[in-house]
Amino acid sequence: MTSAAVAASGKGHEDENFPVASWLVGATYRQPILAFYRFARAADDVADHPSLAPEQKLALLDRLGDTLSGRGAGDPDAEPLRRVLAERGLSPRHAFDLLEAFRLDVSKRRYASWDELMDYCRLSAAPVGRFVLDLHGEDRAAWRASDPLCAALQVINHLQDCAADYRRLDRVYLPEATLAQHGAGVEMLAAARSAPPLLAAVHDLAGRTAALVADAAPLAGQTANPRLALEIAAIQALAGTLVRRISTRDPLADDVHLGKAAAAIVAGRGVLGGCWSLLTKALRRPGQSAHE
Repeated sequence: MTSAAVAASGKGHEDENFPVASWLVGATYRQPILAFYRFARAADDVADHPSLAPEQKLALLDRLGDTLSGRGAGDPDAEPLRRVLAERGLSPRHAFDLLEAFRLDVSKRRYASWDELMDYCRLSAAPVGRFVLDLHGEDRAAWRASDPLCAALQVINHLQDCAADYRRLDRVYLPEATLAQHGAGVEMLAAARSAPPLLAAVHDLAGRTAALVADAAPLAGQTANPRLALEIAAIQALAGTLVRRISTRDPLADDVHLGKAAAAIVAGRGVLGGCWSLLTKALRRPGQSAHE
């Protein structure tokens, strides 16, 4: 077993719930973002592989990290990101944080509380937004709004896939404290339809996730690069729509994902709103040129 490619799921950036380096992003940034995505996708596939032993998963994750740091033989899923970081003068910190999250996925199958889940999101989600902001040269003060948005995207995925994660990997991201508060147990995730206590817990978590989306509301307006601001506006629109769907549906029995056409419509509305915000910002600041 020589590289993370042995665990490849075949999933690509176009299969994600949210845009990854879409046409909205400036061309000079797309390949670096896709290199970061390729690295993250490979590590995620390793951690989620149903048949690899834990020690095999950890060895493959270590190989990705060694390639990134230049200490080991090149893994084809990490080498492009290593080159991008070197060319752009960027730190590998965010990628190493992601690796820590995937190492947790190998050994940790339950989360005791919402705070513990947020600690996980600080490793598994926040680094993605921080990398994209750093790549664009944005002020790191924007991390304050980016982190809750990334956490919200992560929790939305957890809520959408809660049954599959349990059945396939015996992994449950729904906090045990929230389940217990509503009288639910993890075994309820095996059913075809959520029992009322489980559904109440899921809707409770959707409400907390909606609060994260609200905390992230200033991010697009704080972003100096206008094309990145539009990408963020699209993602914010998608996150808001998805969390509202989860708040009123059963992820075990109902489709809580958006199809490609519906997602395009929601993202388009977000982009239009972002364009309006950029226009009003420009009118308030006459004489300022936009970043390319």
